[in-house]
Amino acid sequence: MGAMITSLRITNTCAKISLLFLVVVINSCNTLKRVGENELLLTENTIFADGEEVKDEAIESLILQEPNTTILGYPLRLNLYNLAKKNPDSSYQAWLYRKEKREPRLVRLLSKKQVDRLGESFLVTGLSDWLKNIGEAPVVIDTTKARRTLERLSAYYGSKGYFNNNTTFDVDSLSKKKRAKVDYKVELGKPFFIDTLSHEIASKAIDSLYQLNNELSFVKQGDQFDLTQFSRERERLSSTFRNSGVYNFQESSISYDIATDTTKVADDQQMNIELNIDNFKRRGDTAVTSSEYKVYRFDKINIYTDYLYDESDSEQKFISYGDYNIFYHDKLRFKPKTLANAVFFKKDSIYRDIDRTRTYRQITNLGVFKYPTITSEPNGDSNTLDANIYLAARPKYSLGTSFEITRSNIQQVGLALSPSLQARNLFGGAENLSLAGRLSIGSSNDPSIIDNRFFNIQEYGADLNLDIPRIWFPFFNTNSIIPSYTLPRTRISLGTSFQKNIGLDKQAFNSVLSYNWVPSDFIKHNVELINLQFVRNVNIDRFFNVYRNSYEQLDEVADLFDNANLYPELEPFFETVGTSTDPRLIIPSGTTGFTQAVLNNEITTTAAQLQTVSRIEERRDRLTENNLIFASNYTLNLNNRETITDNTFYQFRFKVESAGNLLSAISEIIPFEENENEDRLIFGVPYSQYIKTEFDYVKYWNVSRDNVLALRTFFGIAIPYGNSNNIPFVRSYFAGGANDIRAWSPYSLGPGSTDAINDFNEANLKIGVNLEYRFPLIGDLKGALFADAGNIWNVFDNVEDPAATFTGFKSLEDIALGTGFGLRYDFTYFVLRADLGFKTYNPANEISQRWFTDFDFSNAVLQIGINYPF
Repeated sequence: MGAMITSLRITNTCAKISLLFLVVVINSCNTLKRVGENELLLTENTIFADGEEVKDEAIESLILQEPNTTILGYPLRLNLYNLAKKNPDSSYQAWLYRKEKREPRLVRLLSKKQVDRLGESFLVTGLSDWLKNIGEAPVVIDTTKARRTLERLSAYYGSKGYFNNNTTFDVDSLSKKKRAKVDYKVELGKPFFIDTLSHEIASKAIDSLYQLNNELSFVKQGDQFDLTQFSRERERLSSTFRNSGVYNFQESSISYDIATDTTKVADDQQMNIELNIDNFKRRGDTAVTSSEYKVYRFDKINIYTDYLYDESDSEQKFISYGDYNIFYHDKLRFKPKTLANAVFFKKDSIYRDIDRTRTYRQITNLGVFKYPTITSEPNGDSNTLDANIYLAARPKYSLGTSFEITRSNIQQVGLALSPSLQARNLFGGAENLSLAGRLSIGSSNDPSIIDNRFFNIQEYGADLNLDIPRIWFPFFNTNSIIPSYTLPRTRISLGTSFQKNIGLDKQAFNSVLSYNWVPSDFIKHNVELINLQFVRNVNIDRFFNVYRNSYEQLDEVADLFDNANLYPELEPFFETVGTSTDPRLIIPSGTTGFTQAVLNNEITTTAAQLQTVSRIEERRDRLTENNLIFASNYTLNLNNRETITDNTFYQFRFKVESAGNLLSAISEIIPFEENENEDRLIFGVPYSQYIKTEFDYVKYWNVSRDNVLALRTFFGIAIPYGNSNNIPFVRSYFAGGANDIRAWSPYSLGPGSTDAINDFNEANLKIGVNLEYRFPLIGDLKGALFADAGNIWNVFDNVEDPAATFTGFKSLEDIALGTGFGLRYDFTYFVLRADLGFKTYNPANEISQRWFTDFDFSNAVLQIGINYPF
């Protein structure tokens, strides 16, 4: 999944310019400009099998000529190609010598060399070359390629058992000039079926293994002939033999003899299949020899911890540990148990390819070795193998550093330095310790910051992580539950950070004890047994400097009481700034004094005014209080994506988190201190207590060869109880942003139908649905159309605003809808993304004004992000 960089608004002026440019481009193009007089532009291909149209992408890919690509039906790349001059150099020469004195005059003004180079410049020839490169030449129907396509179609259907198929093609000229489509027609005929199956196997060991595993065959009597099934069966047999002790089995040893039954009538369409498995073949310098395949078992298993030394080296030392001989030079730096747990070969066990793969993965997962080399050598004529595992250790210590120049909404310019130290194999058991520090300074023009230095904001901190390549759980052995082939890991981390002149100057401490393991490529588990986070707000007096929306709402109420004659007791709470005659509440003394006067009924207010001030004070208390979160969580990830190019897959993530329950249980035994709200305290801080769960589902469909439809659905809820009546800010949900509902900036949507009344709007319930259609444009530039729906709400907490609260199905009327389009450029290692979102349905408006009222460029939001949003 990508991170948001910024959000920008697009003006109507820019939109008009862009639209004008698009109109100019469209009108300046002639689709048939490069199509000759006796040529036809290919517009469509259709395949018919026995009269029925075929829409299988795999079959359509057999066609050698595809029509020019289009974007929403418009051939952009073709028309860009047509904008280029056919022979730009000749055009330049003709222009240069069209007038008798033009060339000498340019030579006197420039030089002969510069005049010649002018003809090679970008504006003369380079622009045309560039347009041709990003564009696409017209696809003119080529009957030779059409006949070659027929051959491919015939071969494909032949591989499916239709050996007697016939193929033809028709060029169908369209009413539009110089355009045509091609229809490929296949008469399948009757398919052939498998009548009898037999086998001829040279090696006794292979024959025995075949008999034991024959029931799982992909090639079965009575099935229609399908060459794909034969290929799958060869792969299955090869994998079966190589995982049953035959370490040297060659897939090329498997072949099939296919014949029709001549004793039956001609149109019976029955086939006799014979499976042949030859002996092992070894190619020498002068001849090819063969021998029977055998089932091999391991004899010696040698682990070389330094690949620079081999077994014959006189300086090589070794120890025996269980089934393994561990060789080393000078001093063994690794615990024998750690090495043994990473190897899945066992003495006297048969060879299995899966054990070899698991050994590769586990050794690599240790993080202390480079990629290993594993060999298996037979011992003479016996049926035993010696396994040799060659390892090369990574450096014990490594240093790193990174330097960044940044800019954000809180600083004009910032400098960040992040040094790091990594210590590998810290205790001899492949434990890896990493220490990373970070120091950043920035320049802010926030007038509330009392610091005249240019770099007036700072943030610094450090993180310490210890990775252990096994499940570390005191007094309990988890190997029987979580075997080592699942790549188990334990992570223990400590971190801290400090801010100065940033927000409320938070000081944070966190600690995590987590376990993760991967039973297969499809499933991943993660358990955070301890997730401890403590946040202390140092400078809470800056709340109204940071959360300006809250200040403006409070000041708006206070303006109604700015009368020294009627409310003399409130006069000290106001001040005028500069040349302004409008008194403003003083931060923090004025905001605190006015709030207390209202809440203590020292002045008479309306119910609405009291509600507004109460809500603001409640939010101030929540966001300025220190937080202590002692949580545990479990996350399940499912992913059936096979390769990075696979565009038909799904991902599912489920997470459940519980906080405060252990502390509550302890408080029943050991009484805790309590505050005035009867919240139990740990070191003077009320701990959070809640249950939180999330469901995240992503599905991809490969619509065509290069077009993808992607869907994401999300549901998350966090319910406070016991010691809490709200969710900590860091555990709450927000809406909007580059990876969410893109027609809104981050934190600017919701909760519910409220109109972003706070600076950072968050809540404890979130629903989201994202749909995106992705398609190629030009080269590595791709486009997308998207629709995002969702919102956040408060539920089961202390928020009483009905507009922000989820009350049932009726609240689903507050689900926002944003639609738009985007551009993505693929840099191979990452994707740079720009999405323009339009507010299609805005729940913050009156019900009659919600649809398309804000659907214009002035209210659109440009989101810049890295990688795809999901």
